[in-house]
Amino acid sequence: MKVLMINGSRRANGCTFTALNLVALSLKEEGIDSEIVFVGADAANGKLAEIVKFLKEKCAGADGFVFGAPVYYASPSGEIQMVLDRLFGTAGEELRGKPAAVVTSARRAGTTSSLDVLAKYPSFLEMPIITSDYWTMVHGSVPEDVMKDEEGVAVLKQLGKRMAYFLKCIEAGKAAGIKAPAPAVYNKTNFIR
Repeated sequence: MKVLMINGSRRANGCTFTALNLVALSLKEEGIDSEIVFVGADAANGKLAEIVKFLKEKCAGADGFVFGAPVYYASPSGEIQMVLDRLFGTAGEELRGKPAAVVTSARRAGTTSSLDVLAKYPSFLEMPIITSDYWTMVHGSVPEDVMKDEEGVAVLKQLGKRMAYFLKCIEAGKAAGIKAPAPAVYNKTNFIR
């Protein structure tokens, strides 16, 4: 089993990477592989189509996802939003029904509103949203600060364990012959006709 983590920061090895790494460490302890893909530079430098195509291929082989972003102006980075807007529009088949989690990092505020924005993406593709025992955020200006956020570190480590648990439950369900429901088919309602 493998979890694909998307780092939507402008800094490849900054606070968001540190947060995702905490989740990855817990996944590893539970026997689950993970990979962190940095998309910030490509999304911001005119390579959005390329990174989305690359991620779509990665999504096909992933069993779960963690979407991580720093907070800029009380919202997730524009980079992660651009990537997820396009990815969720083109990789529905590769994402649908797979568990996902969201993580934010900030110096101070805006984390909960950013978590809300990020959590909306998985909800459109019937992806179970994995939670921890508190909001999945860390605080700090630099990675060293993040590691001093004892509660945030513990919450993200627990998130990795919860993700591993759900992936193992899904695997056990499949082995027992339990099938996920087919995607719903219905007429979409337009507010103006």
